[in-house]
Amino acid sequence: MELIPEPISRTLRIFAFDPSLSAQYDTAGIGEITIAIPWESDLLKGPVGEYVEVVDVDPASGAFYKPVDLNDPRLLAQDGLAPSESNPQFHQQMVYAVAMTTIKHFEQALGRVALWSSRLEEGFQERFVRRLRIYPHALRDRNAFYSPEKKALLFGYFPVSVKDASNTPGTLVFTCLSHDIVAHETTHALLDGVHPRFDEPVNADVLAFHEAFADIVALFQHFSYPGVLRDQIARTRGNLASENLLGQLAQQFGKASGRGRALRDALGWTNPETERWEPHRPDVRALDRTGEPHARGAILVAAVFGAFLKVYSARTADLYRIASEGTGVLREGDIHPDLANRLAAEAARAAQQMLQMCIRAIDYCPPVGITFGDYLRALVTADTDFNPEDAGGFRLALVESFRHWGIHPEGMRSMSLEGLLWPTGDAAREEAGVAGDDGDVRSLLTEAQSADPEPGSRQRRPKRASSVGQRLRGWDLDTDRYETWEGVEQNSKVLWAWLHGKGRRLAPAFGLVLAEHDPPPTVFRSGPEASRVAVEVHSVRTAVRRTPRGSPTTDLVVELTQRRRGYFSAAKQEAMDKLPPGAAMEKEDFVYRAGCTIIINRTTMEVRRVIRTPGTIVDDRELKRLRQFLLGGMEPPNAFVPARAAMDNPEPFALLHGGEEY
Repeated sequence: MELIPEPISRTLRIFAFDPSLSAQYDTAGIGEITIAIPWESDLLKGPVGEYVEVVDVDPASGAFYKPVDLNDPRLLAQDGLAPSESNPQFHQQMVYAVAMTTIKHFEQALGRVALWSSRLEEGFQERFVRRLRIYPHALRDRNAFYSPEKKALLFGYFPVSVKDASNTPGTLVFTCLSHDIVAHETTHALLDGVHPRFDEPVNADVLAFHEAFADIVALFQHFSYPGVLRDQIARTRGNLASENLLGQLAQQFGKASGRGRALRDALGWTNPETERWEPHRPDVRALDRTGEPHARGAILVAAVFGAFLKVYSARTADLYRIASEGTGVLREGDIHPDLANRLAAEAARAAQQMLQMCIRAIDYCPPVGITFGDYLRALVTADTDFNPEDAGGFRLALVESFRHWGIHPEGMRSMSLEGLLWPTGDAAREEAGVAGDDGDVRSLLTEAQSADPEPGSRQRRPKRASSVGQRLRGWDLDTDRYETWEGVEQNSKVLWAWLHGKGRRLAPAFGLVLAEHDPPPTVFRSGPEASRVAVEVHSVRTAVRRTPRGSPTTDLVVELTQRRRGYFSAAKQEAMDKLPPGAAMEKEDFVYRAGCTIIINRTTMEVRRVIRTPGTIVDDRELKRLRQFLLGGMEPPNAFVPARAAMDNPEPFALLHGGEEY
């Protein structure tokens, strides 16, 4: 009997944007699309797969909706259920399809399986989270958010209260039917799986970056849908800098909320005086007067999208010259379908590369306190390591666009491509005055390391036998996700032991403080009688890049942090810092963290990049800056809650997405 191979993908129908476009005569043709997502042979009703579990409970109505079975032969034969606002089973299909599409983009860019953030249990132990739960009808509210506590996406629905050409009072808007909202929330969860400290608002950019990054992923996913892209290329005659659906987020939600327009627009805005759409114009001082995270994040989105448009324009200039007989100006009327197809193909390729650059850069960020300037350095460095020859000029376009929007790293003496690269291991050692070579790091592969889990070290599992896994492990897209998670934990254990052994003398190059008695007592300690300065190894994961000769290779991404107690009263801080070792301290008002991300070549064990926070754990200036910020250094995250309250909130995204600003 001939074996029949499993399918590579499963095709499902979804709303391309949201139900409102399918209800408009002009856009009905692109309102519904069919997309291909990775095939899961053991997909259960729900759907429940390897990555997500859809649980359709509606607490407000007291209902539990029957789960959809996407393996039903009738649904397999017709690409799933037909898009519907009234069918809960289609709602389940919609969130599953869009979430899996977003996960696929992350995995393709990072070259490894996606992991959700671990569930913290008592005793600093963490438990593997196999599936992210998705609740399509969790709230009767104008909100949707990712819950780090529940490891879940919660989508709301609400009645329309405005009456205009786009809205009928009393009808319901389901956020789970918005492609952009589902992709946005899934991205929050994926980013939290990589950087669990990026939800702590220790500066004005942290929450804004979370929002901007989620918007960037949702926007660039529009370009992966060929029919939608060709339609918008034809309507704009290839001018993607003009008003179009590709640059807009959550049209139905925005209009039903009373805005009269899409929730956000990466390309422009509606002038309230003229009521006409106008393109964004770069403003180098925009960040100086913008604190609210969504508005601040929109500046980062505009900078990234501006860079994409520069590349797209350069890559299509020849097509315009050919079509216009050398003038570059097209004649009036519709453009030729062949030209629309070629322009769409170039736009799709440029968008795919820009999206992968944006995702890949998250491995090159500091472990805490991300800023927009840090992200620019991460974009340039990650792409340089992955794609040494920037034939398309993406990096230069990004630097120019960021500069036009006033985004730059603090303290940089040059905004050149070379100047923005994160330092190499040699440069970091030289700056810190540390002698040595990477032979100390190579010892990780040859020497057995063992360490006892200690409070504060984020050791997530009990001590293992010394003969098990005593070297750094790698993984890729074919590795089992639980084995990957175990590998992260084992790698963290080995690196932690090395840092307190042979790696100790390299600590200054990494921005770590390991001296036993020099740091103030407010620095967290561990070990026998709390004599050892604590170091938290958050993650040791793999990242894919290319060598200068073009062959693929993998690096290790290591995140290290340290903690210090902080007090809102400067006098109390000074008093606590002067206490003798071992003295009892008052509970801190906040925690100041510092550390670094280290990129290590897994083959040679060379320290390739060192990405440090602005200060070390004993930096009083950075501690003071954080204190001032938490005492009122920016606009409230959501117009009513200060940053210091958001720091302690277990549901930061519910807070961030509530009220008027989603």
